[in-house]
Amino acid sequence: MINHAWAVLGGDPAHTAAIEYGGPVAVLPARLPVRELARSTVAVCALAAAELAGARSGGPLPTVRIEDGAVATAFVSERHLRIDGRAPVNFAPLSRFWHTADGRVRTHANYPHHRARLLAALNVADCGDDEALVPRVAAELARRTAVDVEETVYAAGGLAVAVRTPEQWAAHPQGAAVAERPLLTLERFADGPLRTLGPAEPAAPAAGLRVLDLTRVIAGPVATRTLALLGADVLRVDSPQLPESQDAHSDTGFGKRSTVLHLARRTDRAVFEGLLASADVVVTGYRPGALDAHGLAPEDLAARRPGLVVGQLSAWGAYGPWGGRRGFDSLVQAACGIASVEGDGGEPGALPAQALDHGTGYLLAAAVLRAVTEQLTDGGSRLAVLSLAQTAAWLMRGVGRDGGRPSGAYDPAAWLAEADGPLGRVRYALPPVSFDGGPRDWSRPPGRWGSDAPAWRRQQTSDAER
Repeated sequence: MINHAWAVLGGDPAHTAAIEYGGPVAVLPARLPVRELARSTVAVCALAAAELAGARSGGPLPTVRIEDGAVATAFVSERHLRIDGRAPVNFAPLSRFWHTADGRVRTHANYPHHRARLLAALNVADCGDDEALVPRVAAELARRTAVDVEETVYAAGGLAVAVRTPEQWAAHPQGAAVAERPLLTLERFADGPLRTLGPAEPAAPAAGLRVLDLTRVIAGPVATRTLALLGADVLRVDSPQLPESQDAHSDTGFGKRSTVLHLARRTDRAVFEGLLASADVVVTGYRPGALDAHGLAPEDLAARRPGLVVGQLSAWGAYGPWGGRRGFDSLVQAACGIASVEGDGGEPGALPAQALDHGTGYLLAAAVLRAVTEQLTDGGSRLAVLSLAQTAAWLMRGVGRDGGRPSGAYDPAAWLAEADGPLGRVRYALPPVSFDGGPRDWSRPPGRWGSDAPAWRRQQTSDAER
């Protein structure tokens, strides 16, 4: 899987010889090759970082070290997170598998607006108590077919998918469209100047890069969290109209800053355009087309900022009948057959981690790093396009299959750390991206969502000095 991912990223095949592996084998047990997916995505990300470090220093390619324990711990980072001893809430009571008249559906209702749309689509009155709502929702779903629920909830702006077998997904128009696509694409899509970056310490190969982070939840924020680890100035920009979970942000906000801008307001839009004018990378994680109305399609961005690297992430891909739909890792697992494969006794199951999210996040970070390295000699604006569904298809092909559920002891303690920050005492998973001379931890713990000024780090320093 590593060689395939690195080839799709356009990397030199000889570079994979620089990767060393170690650690416990009893991690991320599953029927599908989840451990291989996890270590492969982290490995190509670390290799892309090492490659950029070598290019900037003029030295040899640093050795990459992949520790399976570190990878496995990072892939469930949201479960290890503690803030002053409190564990985060990762799934709400209405986000789960349900029985229908002819099978199962999976719903996602972690966010208030998705929860409200789910209840409205099912004509279930909101009593304000999710636990009390569970049997009422279950009774309503049991009267309907899985596909009827899928379409009805989607039409209402909510999130639900029918649980399908791999064969059913292959026969579905969206599944067939996904199967025709590669794991990801990385291309030079517009002209632009050569990238100019001075020498940098190996611990910060992305130093000097400014990254606008327009992503939410896990996959995109994992990518930008990784770029921040490597020295990039990452500023996450959210709309005040979309609520965000502070717990989710706390897990993926390491090394980054977070601000809120309403792009439909003239003053906020002017601030955003000022940020874009000196940005090097823009990463988006909204459903395809959602940002185009704001002039944030890749071609529009590159026209205003030639030489930009654009990373696009979606759930289902920007094609096929589901190209414009919202989605999350758990829903993609259910729709594409993973839940069926990982289930037991007729009941659907799940991967031991939200591996589609985390794996796609590391692939996206790798694509951005490889794009920057290519720009050092070939310039141009670069576009990386990924989707959770394409990562799922890669996993389902079973290349490098782990061969069952490994047994043995695995203690994540060695790959956990604690730090004091704006939120209190935070316990967190250490970054799994490792290479000789590379960083060991983030420069700062997470802060409160939306609490930072909409300015680049160096700009803030200059303003303070005046």
